[in-house]
Amino acid sequence: MSNILVIYDSRSGNTEKTASLVAEGVRQVKDATCTLKRVDCVSLDDLLNADGIIIGSPTYYGTMSGKIKALLDRSVEIHGKLQGKVGAAFTSSGGTASGAETTILSILQALLIHGMIVQGTPYAQHYGLAMVGAPKEKDEKICREFGERIAKLTTKIAGS
Repeated sequence: MSNILVIYDSRSGNTEKTASLVAEGVRQVKDATCTLKRVDCVSLDDLLNADGIIIGSPTYYGTMSGKIKALLDRSVEIHGKLQGKVGAAFTSSGGTASGAETTILSILQALLIHGMIVQGTPYAQHYGLAMVGAPKEKDEKICREFGERIAKLTTKIAGS
């Protein structure tokens, strides 16, 4: 059984709605469990106990929120202990071309420095999941598929 932690920060509720849908997708995968936590409630032990970590942040000036950054800054205490775990990132932004990709990349950069495994996709949204505002009905499937894709990879890696 693989354990996947979905961490998010949300001020308006948009990223929280995305996180909930991503978690639904994770839960669709057999042999995967999902814990959904607001960043304020995440401990370093939570990171250590997860096989996969998906982090979601609102886009603030083209980068992650201060709370997500603070968690990643704290994670220096466990540097090297997340190596080989699966990592992924998502964001919600105020519009198109408003820094969503750079936000995702800023999170992925920290995960890669930890030695985590990141999976891209050759289809749309190559680096991670990006929503404009709250997910619309048409976006719900994309959010769930993202969570499912990351959970499948985590399950493969955790089981080997």
